[in-house]
Amino acid sequence: MKYFAALGLLLASNMQAAVVPENFNIELFAPEVEGARQMALSDSGVVYVGTRKAGKVYAVEDTDGDFKADKVYTIIEDLFMPSGIAFKDGDLYVAEVDKILRFKDIDKHYKDPQEPEVVYDNLPDDSHHGWKYIKFGPDGKLYIPIGVPCNVCDDEGYGLIIRIDVDAEEIEREVVATGVRNSVGFDWHPETKELWFTDNGRDWLGDDEPACELNRVTELGGFFGFPYVHGEDFMDPAFGDKLGDREFTKPAWEFQAHVAPLGMLYYTGDMFPEEYKNTMLVTQHGSWNRSTKVGYKVVHLTLDGQKVESQSDFVTGWLIDGEVKGRPNDVIQMPDGSILISDDGFGKIYRVTYSAE
Repeated sequence: MKYFAALGLLLASNMQAAVVPENFNIELFAPEVEGARQMALSDSGVVYVGTRKAGKVYAVEDTDGDFKADKVYTIIEDLFMPSGIAFKDGDLYVAEVDKILRFKDIDKHYKDPQEPEVVYDNLPDDSHHGWKYIKFGPDGKLYIPIGVPCNVCDDEGYGLIIRIDVDAEEIEREVVATGVRNSVGFDWHPETKELWFTDNGRDWLGDDEPACELNRVTELGGFFGFPYVHGEDFMDPAFGDKLGDREFTKPAWEFQAHVAPLGMLYYTGDMFPEEYKNTMLVTQHGSWNRSTKVGYKVVHLTLDGQKVESQSDFVTGWLIDGEVKGRPNDVIQMPDGSILISDDGFGKIYRVTYSAE
């Protein structure tokens, strides 16, 4: 009883801490989803959730339509950091560090799950930055990042975003982006269909360098600078002199160093005000080795054409006087236009709504 009382007080404290703009509201969708990271919504409305350290994949169900989860099912456990989750044509795709799994017709089986099949296993097994964020693009292909197994290094075969056709008889990977340290979030512009992705900057160069990044892919296989240059022009002290005259794509936006931008979403719903249409929401997981903590919030980015115009806070209050109250990880849009935000640090999922009344 003492445990549940303490848990209730902690959840209430975190809810009271969260701050959203005027006429927005934030509430708990699911209060107990251990290690909740990437989310994917099925056609029937089930929210599937990946984890990292917990090694589990969940199905979160709202059975009565009150926008609060009633049941959480564990589909599978004891996996190798199954952080990445994607849904396509009735099937659930789960990314472990070294492979992609598929659960066929998952909505029919999540209460009594079947054994998954291995779709693709040509991935490194390094756990350092090996956890995945996966998503199907407008082209129907599955996009997979391969983070570097280090703080900073130039090991071959890492620092990539690749894509595969999961329906092909023989799956071959195609390189989408190179020079990417550790991307744990991406989405496509709803009009141009260009891929935008977040990237976490390297550590141990002080509190304020280098910047974390938001990048835009304008050509297949483009090079984004890592490990030689960070942000627009910060040369790496160990690798910078090896860049030479090689051209690289500069970031579309620089986030503050160490905020750890993860999940991102182009908002296309009708619930939020018109000025949110086709703009970005990005989670900032928060710093871990900075003398003063930063991040721990969700930010809103507006665009002018294909250029980021501004950044403003969207959900804050999860960092109060140095005390962490929440660690936002992923963000997805629901059919009614509300959004869900996962929090792996405190094991919950929030729902954000808007009402002008």
